[in-house]
Amino acid sequence: MDPAVQTLIVLAVMAVLFVTEIIPLAITSMGGAIAVGLLGIIPRSQVFSGLSNSTVVLFAGMFVIGGAMFHTGLAQKIGITVVEKAGKSENALMFSLMAVTAVMSSVLSNTGTAAALLPVVLGICAAAKIPASRQLMPMAFAASIGGIITLVGTPPNIIANGALQAAGLRQFGFFEFAWIGIPLTIAAILFMMLIGKRFLPKHILSADVEVEQEVENVSNDPKKMLYAGIILLIVVIDMALSASIKWLPSLSMAAIIGAILCVLTGCLKEKEAYISIDWVTIFLFAGMMPVATAMDKSGAGKLIADTVIAIMGDNPSPYFATAVLFLLSCILTQFMSNTASCALLAPIGIAIAQGMGASPHAVLMAIAVAASCAFATPVGTPPNTIVLGPGEYSFMDYVKAGIPLIVVCFVVSLVIIPMVWPFF
Repeated sequence: MDPAVQTLIVLAVMAVLFVTEIIPLAITSMGGAIAVGLLGIIPRSQVFSGLSNSTVVLFAGMFVIGGAMFHTGLAQKIGITVVEKAGKSENALMFSLMAVTAVMSSVLSNTGTAAALLPVVLGICAAAKIPASRQLMPMAFAASIGGIITLVGTPPNIIANGALQAAGLRQFGFFEFAWIGIPLTIAAILFMMLIGKRFLPKHILSADVEVEQEVENVSNDPKKMLYAGIILLIVVIDMALSASIKWLPSLSMAAIIGAILCVLTGCLKEKEAYISIDWVTIFLFAGMMPVATAMDKSGAGKLIADTVIAIMGDNPSPYFATAVLFLLSCILTQFMSNTASCALLAPIGIAIAQGMGASPHAVLMAIAVAASCAFATPVGTPPNTIVLGPGEYSFMDYVKAGIPLIVVCFVVSLVIIPMVWPFF
């Protein structure tokens, strides 16, 4: 059987398993890497090469630094300070809450940010006598969209960069994502305040739901908060400048140095550092890297690209291709990991763009952005799931508020992305 066909079969099986989650995501990813190795599509020595990728190290380091922010209580304190200043107006609270959530999520785990702010929002909504269901979903949406702003804000951004690296192309800069991330964040906040709030339910939550929110293992030590804040600031500055100042540590080195300092300064214990790392993301990414290599080496990516281009016609428009891949990535991410959906589509996007003779950067950016637009289901992204119970939301609540926001992000992306990253 042709290696390209074998690779596509493996990819199809992985896609089904990703969507259904019959087996854990990480096992599906690593299983795919093992499969392409056993089939001889890639050398067996490369099956676990993803685990040694510098991006995996970057993930781990930033997870630990984010964990330090939460364990010291600094993340919670930032949230409380900003949100409390908003007062009791629903719109003012929504603006402040979404803004601070987006900013925090741009450099921290969006899951951790949502989890840290959840009890804060519930308490403030109770004091302001505003239904928390009117604020929790906007907060979850902001956590997802804020991650688009920087390279480390959300896994799809790093995966898109990894795909560019694997293809030997220029990678995105640390803050380059902000060109689309900031406009999308502004558009999302304005939409939710002016129109989106009309789709939000008004559930009067029980007292038990609001009271039974616990914050565990938080030190609230001012000195440790200061250490965590300084470490994060130095790491972010290094990541922003390392591309232009060669003697500075690379992204992965800066992240690991920061993680080590977090443990040495007592911001979190060694065991807490290990717990802070999202190992599913680590192994999911590490497994998809060899699969992406297999798609490239076997010609499977080119086969898909040729098929899609043939369907589009003899002279496909890169705008149309970008729109199609945005929608495909967005649909997939509603039901499967945004990391997985981006990892599946990134090499395909590069192949399609190159097949049209266009720069792949716009296509990759669209795929990554769409993978973060998981607004229409409660399982699309962890922040959505976190607020499901406390907000007493139904599946349709996400559909009603999420789909219009996806449309807004789709339009804004197709206008801005080609302007910042031209096709030709």
